[in-house]
Amino acid sequence: MSKMFVKTGDTVQVLSGKSKGVRGEVIAVSPKENKVIVKGAQVVTKHVKPHRMGETGGLVEVESAMYASKVQLVCPKCEESVRVGHKKGGIRVCKKCGNEF
Repeated sequence: MSKMFVKTGDTVQVLSGKSKGVRGEVIAVSPKENKVIVKGAQVVTKHVKPHRMGETGGLVEVESAMYASKVQLVCPKCEESVRVGHKKGGIRVCKKCGNEF
């Protein structure tokens, strides 16, 4: 299992793909697959069947997983997508302004 530089709840910016430039919150992280799910990015259309009586089926738009290497953290202080450094104790640090998050 690999360590992830992003955590659930972080704000990230998508670097490549059809959702390039989109900023959103990380909904889920999968360290085993090295993938993340970002709110509002990599949206796909999914066909859903009705499972119970009275329930409607149809097309639903859902966020799909993407590789973690395609996203970059957004610093809450300088509001830019930045690389992340680490201090002792697992504290993440912005490489541009030095802000801890």
